[in-house]
Amino acid sequence: MRRRLGGAVVILVLAVLFFLPWWTLFASGADWPFPVFLAGTVVFAAWLVAFPFLMAAGHGHRRADRAARVADSSLGVIWVLFTWSVLGGLVHLVLMGLGVGGAERARTIAVAVAAISAGLLAWGHHEAMRVPRVKRLDVHVPRLGAGLDGTHVVVLADTHYGPIDRAGWSARVAEAVNALDADVVVHAGDIADGTPAQRREQSAPLGTIRSRLAKVYVTGNHEYFGEAQGWLDRMAELGWEPLHNTHVVVERGGDSLVLAGVDDVTAESSGLAGHRTNLAGALAGADPDRPVLLVAHQPKYVRQAAAAGIDLQVSGHTHGGQIWPFNFLVRIDQPVVHGLSRHGERTQLYTSRGTGFWGPPFRVFAPSEITLLTLRAGGEPATAERTGDTTADGTASTDRTARADSADSADSADSADSANVDDS
Repeated sequence: MRRRLGGAVVILVLAVLFFLPWWTLFASGADWPFPVFLAGTVVFAAWLVAFPFLMAAGHGHRRADRAARVADSSLGVIWVLFTWSVLGGLVHLVLMGLGVGGAERARTIAVAVAAISAGLLAWGHHEAMRVPRVKRLDVHVPRLGAGLDGTHVVVLADTHYGPIDRAGWSARVAEAVNALDADVVVHAGDIADGTPAQRREQSAPLGTIRSRLAKVYVTGNHEYFGEAQGWLDRMAELGWEPLHNTHVVVERGGDSLVLAGVDDVTAESSGLAGHRTNLAGALAGADPDRPVLLVAHQPKYVRQAAAAGIDLQVSGHTHGGQIWPFNFLVRIDQPVVHGLSRHGERTQLYTSRGTGFWGPPFRVFAPSEITLLTLRAGGEPATAERTGDTTADGTASTDRTARADSADSADSADSADSANVDDS
């Protein structure tokens, strides 16, 4: 019964996703010539019928990359068309209320929806496929010793090596990271969609990344769709330290910092032996007087981190929404969409918008990032900073981090809005 209900919900969602763009573009009173109406109807009907089969072939047991590429691209296209069809429909209703136009009004809205969607998809594809800009941010950690003041932590997250071969992109990302001369490099999970064998070439450049003190990695939820243990082994092979509910300590100038990591919150439900989120295990043996940087894939784990008095949590997972307005849906599940926020008395959270993309090869109003966090000893946590972004070629841009002092608990509804890094 539950399976039938789930299937019915999926069918209903797909029907709405495809029906509204079809209606807006071809059947909302635009009075197109019949061949145009017929061609549009046939295309949308065939697209709707083919879509679930492509998704099953691409993301089911077969994991056929060609089918996945078509299905994922289709999902992005239909989502953007749906979004702007909704907005076009609202404009349509307003104009109807004002008594403006008829078929001409409908045709104008249809053309506008198609043109805006096409423009956003072209731009969004470029945003998804380019090497991310570097987002630079100072983070004040009151318990950090003076010897570690100025420590550079580079954050990667959500690389999602997948059906589109991005080995060249991966190599350019590694070059961009190495140019930052990091002390610590973090990969916050969702390294790939697929197995280590499938994504071996794409992940290989991670082995060229350099750091002075440590390179650490934790699993994300997508590792548990494939081979999570295999990815832990692969990252160890590439010279990274997998933080599988454990920690390492880095030292400089007589001061130390605990780098801890936990498995993703979905690990236990995966049924994989030895995989679960275990913060107590990750901190076992660590000096409680030392500051802790915790790597946890999902921002919502900050509730446990704040309860444990963690100084700074670094996460990914949200992609900043990836394709607007999905960021509003992300907020249903996560306390923060992107940026720096404060939770509880001590804990700060940095949520990356991600380095790559999942599924649809588009990013609309949610740019990818390579993050350079500069840890500062003392001072107030989550304070306002003027920061600079640079592209991979060194071109500078500006960015701003807002104050997060109002986010006084892990469940604060406004922590994400008051503390996010502004879109670049």
